[in-house]
Amino acid sequence: MNPTLLTALQYYGAGAAALAALIVSLNLGRRVTGWAFVLFVTSSIALIGWGFLDKDSEGIGWQNVAMLAINVVGVWRYLISKHEPAS
Repeated sequence: MNPTLLTALQYYGAGAAALAALIVSLNLGRRVTGWAFVLFVTSSIALIGWGFLDKDSEGIGWQNVAMLAINVVGVWRYLISKHEPAS
């Protein structure tokens, strides 16, 4: 596998996750939080790719399969669902 692609997937995934976590921690509202979860989804996809394409990173791949499912729930809850969460 192309080492440049693996490096790009690894660092994009890490950077996008850190940025998304910062956005969620700032609690800027439902819509902004929803878009942070979209960013988390892209991070998970990148880290799944890196994890399964790099022979030594399969654990990260499996972890991000689970994280992808969690992040899709976040997108559903904050961007798609019209139900207001309980306070």
